[in-house]
Amino acid sequence: MPGEAWLLEVDGPIGPATADYVVRTIQEAESGAAEVLILQMNTPGGLDRAMRDIIQAILASRVPVVTYVAPQGSRAASAGTYILYASHVAAMAPATNLGAATPIIIGGLPKLPGAEPDSAEEGAEPDQDGKDTPLTPQSTMHSKMVNDAQAYIRSLAELRGRNVDWAVKAVTEAATLTAQQALELDVIDLIAKDTSELIEALHGRSVLLDGEERLLNVAGANVHLVVPGWRTDFLRVVTNPSVAYLLLLVGIYGLILEFSTPGIGAAGIIGGICLLIALYAMQLLPISYSALALMLLGLGLMAAEALSPSFGVLGIGGVAAFIIGSIMLMDADVPGFRIALPIILALTAVSAGVLIVVLNLLLRARKQPVVSGSSTLLGETAEVVDSGNAGVLVRLHGEIWRVDCPASLKVGDHVSVKKVSGLLLDVEKKE
Repeated sequence: MPGEAWLLEVDGPIGPATADYVVRTIQEAESGAAEVLILQMNTPGGLDRAMRDIIQAILASRVPVVTYVAPQGSRAASAGTYILYASHVAAMAPATNLGAATPIIIGGLPKLPGAEPDSAEEGAEPDQDGKDTPLTPQSTMHSKMVNDAQAYIRSLAELRGRNVDWAVKAVTEAATLTAQQALELDVIDLIAKDTSELIEALHGRSVLLDGEERLLNVAGANVHLVVPGWRTDFLRVVTNPSVAYLLLLVGIYGLILEFSTPGIGAAGIIGGICLLIALYAMQLLPISYSALALMLLGLGLMAAEALSPSFGVLGIGGVAAFIIGSIMLMDADVPGFRIALPIILALTAVSAGVLIVVLNLLLRARKQPVVSGSSTLLGETAEVVDSGNAGVLVRLHGEIWRVDCPASLKVGDHVSVKKVSGLLLDVEKKE
């Protein structure tokens, strides 16, 4: 009797939420009744760390993993190509494509090995001897990234017996292929129009699993669609760079307002929760810590403008540092993992308003003299109006108070308020 075919769908950039979803599903499939796990994929790429987590789970899986680029019109670009190469069976639907697996960082595409230097780039101008100048640190880092990615995809191609030469071109030349071209070049194993046709093609196919040949028995198998749970939805939301960025700022603002106006409570609680969630999300994302430090410096300068007005010098510097840090915060130029510039500009304006205007108003309010409450009575002068057996009574601000005084008092004496104890005033006789 055939086992179940588990199906999970990945549609969009590959990030921490996707990696968690795929890895946990593979682990559940191993302990369930899954005969095969089909990873239906349509992705423009994703983060290197998330991609490697998925690939490690596939390589260690005790259930055959079939990566299927579908539906028609989909693609497996960049990180998707690596995952396709790592799978036990690689399949594509007609009118799909894969490739363009060159790693990308902020600043655009890295300089490919063997490419002609651009005369507009730093270090590309010939020196006095007519030779090219040495590689810049950035180009050296780019070369390291490309070489590492090339070796990684080459090892996956050799493991699965797929086209090694084209895999290297996908990294070094950002090469792409259609489904039919990929099949002809031995990049993928088969083409199927839909899931039903894919399952029929998989039946009886032999795959290498844990060093042993295994025949897939999936003819007429039930397809079990794995739906993402609340954990995946939560991770997908909080690891969105724009959301994490917003939570970070809300957390900082909440704590600033709580410290500047103690006793509110709500601002501190909300700010603390948002800040912790933001820090959790950012440790999953490829952030630049120097950019984060620049953002915090900008917030500090704007706060300093509120505390000690400098005719705008600190405020302007803080806004500039905040914008630059925000733009540089995400240390990757991967689609779906960038903070939109309009969001940065809007939150910069909000930050300037909160830290320069609101904080300044709060500090001014704290410096205002107290105008209500029992503390306003301290030091005031009252006149004794009754000193009978019922006790000494005084008139203060038009009200009658009972007082306690170590000296004897008579009507007409004046006293100074030293302490307020409920409805009793501790006073001192004035000469």
